[in-house]
Amino acid sequence: MAAHLSGVWLNSPAVTLAGKPLPRRSTRSPSATLSAAHPSTSAPTIQIVGGKNYGWNVMESSRVGNTLEIDPEEFDWVELESDLHHWAKVLRPVQCYPGHIAKTEKELKDQLKLMDVVIEVRDARIPMSTSHPLMDSWLGNRKRIIVLNRDDMITTADRNAWASYYSRLGTKVVFSNGKLGMGTLKLTRLAKELSVGVNIKRKTKGLLPRPVRAGIVGYPNVGKSSLINRLLKRRMCPAAPRPGVTRELKWVRFGKDLELLDSPGIIPMRINDQSAAVKLAICDDIGERSYDFSEVAAILVQLLARLPTVGNKALQDRYKIDTDARVGKIFVQKLALRLFNGDTHQAAFRIMSDFRKGKFGWVALETPPKL
Repeated sequence: MAAHLSGVWLNSPAVTLAGKPLPRRSTRSPSATLSAAHPSTSAPTIQIVGGKNYGWNVMESSRVGNTLEIDPEEFDWVELESDLHHWAKVLRPVQCYPGHIAKTEKELKDQLKLMDVVIEVRDARIPMSTSHPLMDSWLGNRKRIIVLNRDDMITTADRNAWASYYSRLGTKVVFSNGKLGMGTLKLTRLAKELSVGVNIKRKTKGLLPRPVRAGIVGYPNVGKSSLINRLLKRRMCPAAPRPGVTRELKWVRFGKDLELLDSPGIIPMRINDQSAAVKLAICDDIGERSYDFSEVAAILVQLLARLPTVGNKALQDRYKIDTDARVGKIFVQKLALRLFNGDTHQAAFRIMSDFRKGKFGWVALETPPKL
């Protein structure tokens, strides 16, 4: 039975979840730290040591003030990540590992041996959470381009921050919009540039030149197939705004000098970082059957209430709900009563859909870690 997100975290031992006492939040200042970034650009592990107690009852949360008063440049993302970790701990684990992925993963690792360059597509809103933890070990020394797709869903400031971050790591990054085709020309040029030595080596061995082989990999629903279709300027790969549409590996030719491998979305057998899993659910990068809408929407409300670009007031104004949005479950329940005859699933779906459509503005849920 799915666990339900507690509407409040009170300082009372009587509050329980599924018959067990809820963990108490630490009142110490957060000491969450980011591990040093790996040179190969894998997502740093977020180690949560403690979390600041903002008082998850309505009386205390009212003292925090309006999030809109916080300067975005001074906003503490590490502290927010710490809180997200605590919120996610009491949820039913978000896990998704469709049967076809195990087979695909094995085939993909075999095909990687044939690739000259690997194009890893990530969601620009959550670049770290959409990085497969085993990707570095699979790629070895192969050249990699990171594509941050859906760059129309983040702000210019977010885009510049990520560009600067990857530049300092020495990693090639391309911002794209798979639906409109933005970034495809740069990606094609960059893939060929990185693979320029392939045919030079073949020529020295007396071999004929061949097309550059580029594999496109990434999590489900990050826009891999749409990106290929835009590159080819025709619909060669099935694409739809939901995870799991591509079910098998497929090579397609792009002109005379480039071949692209479209692959199904690959996801870890077990997602150990549940705060990352929640962000995958919020951004629709994981199957809907793997999570409870009401639980995830409640956390989304709490995230948006804390973000300086949205804030508690924006949520109240949009939904005409007078409850403090820092108590996400109560907010979802009140919206359900107001618009959906008490159906919390429908209320949760409305909030998640509004976020995905940019109704709160285009909001990134991650910021680059400090190097």
